Amino acid sequence: MELLFHYSIGQLCLLHPFSLLLCFLLLFVFLFIRNNNRSVGTKKGNNPPPSPWKLPIIGNLHQLGSLPHRGLHSLAQSHGPLMLLHFGSKPTLVVSSPDAAREILKTHDLIFSSRPDSSFPRRLLYNHKDIAFAPYGEYWRQVRKICVLQLLSMKSVQSFQPVREEETKAMIKNIQKSCSSLPSFSALVDLSEVLLSLTNDITCRVALGKKYGGEEGCGKRFKKMIDEFVYLLGVFNVGDFITWLGWVNYVIGLEERVEKNFAEIDSFLDQVIEDHIHGKRKKNGDHNDADGGGQDFVDFLLRVQQDETAEITLGRDHLKGIIMDMFSAGTETTSTLLEWTMARLLKHPEVMNEVQKEIRRVASATGRAYIIEDDIEEMHYLKAVIKETLRLHPPGPLLIPRESTKDAKIKGYDIPAKTTVIINAWAIGRDPASWDDPEEFKPKRFCNDTSSIDFKGHDFQLIPFGAGRRGCPGTHFASAVVELALANLLHKFDWALPNGANGDALDDTEAPGLSCRLKSPLLAIATTYY
Repeated sequence: MELLFHYSIGQLCLLHPFSLLLCFLLLFVFLFIRNNNRSVGTKKGNNPPPSPWKLPIIGNLHQLGSLPHRGLHSLAQSHGPLMLLHFGSKPTLVVSSPDAAREILKTHDLIFSSRPDSSFPRRLLYNHKDIAFAPYGEYWRQVRKICVLQLLSMKSVQSFQPVREEETKAMIKNIQKSCSSLPSFSALVDLSEVLLSLTNDITCRVALGKKYGGEEGCGKRFKKMIDEFVYLLGVFNVGDFITWLGWVNYVIGLEERVEKNFAEIDSFLDQVIEDHIHGKRKKNGDHNDADGGGQDFVDFLLRVQQDETAEITLGRDHLKGIIMDMFSAGTETTSTLLEWTMARLLKHPEVMNEVQKEIRRVASATGRAYIIEDDIEEMHYLKAVIKETLRLHPPGPLLIPRESTKDAKIKGYDIPAKTTVIINAWAIGRDPASWDDPEEFKPKRFCNDTSSIDFKGHDFQLIPFGAGRRGCPGTHFASAVVELALANLLHKFDWALPNGANGDALDDTEAPGLSCRLKSPLLAIATTYY
């Protein structure tokens, strides 16, 4: 039948010039039908998850839209919380419910603990010598252990408390300076820029020993380099899905941008490491860690590198890959969460007033000018506000894709090895089976029956940082930064939208990317509170 089809098309093309167009249309229809009749489930006894119709070559890529977490959520409404898509040549399992996520991230966590290969992250992260994008294996296990038990352990996170408090205080003073220059003691603040600078400065000091985020000279170039790095990590790369179309990246300039960014990062990190080795850097602040040595992440990694008894040998490229992981996670995702929290509070001033009352009551009892981390434990409503923001706006709405290492059965469906798995944390946070009024911003839901639900990977209806082996190891550090920054911003200032606008006027359109930021800068009027 197929041979007869191709012969007929060939004869048609000889009869009339316009028949060439008809030829392609018929061929497209033929391939479309055949493509949808051939699936993972054609083998006897195989039971694949439900799948929407797909097109030849591109599969379901056209159904993603500019905001994939929303496009996939819409598809799941029709095809269920566990569905099989094809992105080019890659079979992809999309998970959109807590129960299905639990099966992937807990019951079968080991099988789904690897990562699909992606050429841009592979190049930018030194052939996957990082942690986040590295495939599952002995290297990843050893480096993950270093990060979880030492670099990002609770003891290490606590040791950097002075850095977080110093940088938060500096942010508050800068805003106060802007306010004091005007008779109204108010100023227009670009919160998107302020919050990104805060997380950048904290991450720089913790990871590299000093700040690189100034507005002039080197600091400006550094910020541009990191922005480009984060963008390229999450940009759509057609070559990952349709191999023979990889040349498109050269035509549109993406390959050139990746190589340029990699060269800039590599040169910068070489200098940072050399400065640490030869003791040339000047540190900001008087931070001392628990051992009294003022150690940052690079110091620690160099110590591991020189330890002959260590279970793993780290080359310079390994150090660079791990350091860049810290930036992409510690800077971008943390500032995104802060930005969305302030946006939600500006949109719901009644919630902001309530959380401010709690913060100012605690501050009044301590008598201190600034909130410190020890005060946060008393701020239960603030924590509820952060949880509710994470439910509605997980910084990485689709987390980082996983890949199955062997065949598995999930919810009765057969999932073959080498299947990419996408966990739609954004859709899970809005699942009506788990949440009442899922589209509404209601922090008090975490003060009642759901107060015990946390976001650290144990409650699968709220997994903004993932769960299981590949869950984010920096959750404690990010939480500490976010809580402290919000507490001080809400304690020291009253906030409102410009020109007296109400919350409905706030533009909360999402921007596409690895982390889902606001599309427009978040501008607000800060008024000094006395």
